[in-house]
Amino acid sequence: MKRRDLLRHLRTHGCELLREGSRHSWWHNPVLNRRSAVPRHTEVSDLLAQKICKDLGIPPSK
Repeated sequence: MKRRDLLRHLRTHGCELLREGSRHSWWHNPVLNRRSAVPRHTEVSDLLAQKICKDLGIPPSK
């Protein structure tokens, strides 16, 4: 999955960029008060994308 598609999915489900780390971007779900790191690779594996969605408490992306 492309990183930009994952970020679009996170935004549509109410997640916000919390901060930029050195190798990851930290995303935050303000409704559930959960956060997760998203790596800065152009391709994110489907399993990792599912884990990020699970960590943030949103439905997995397709």
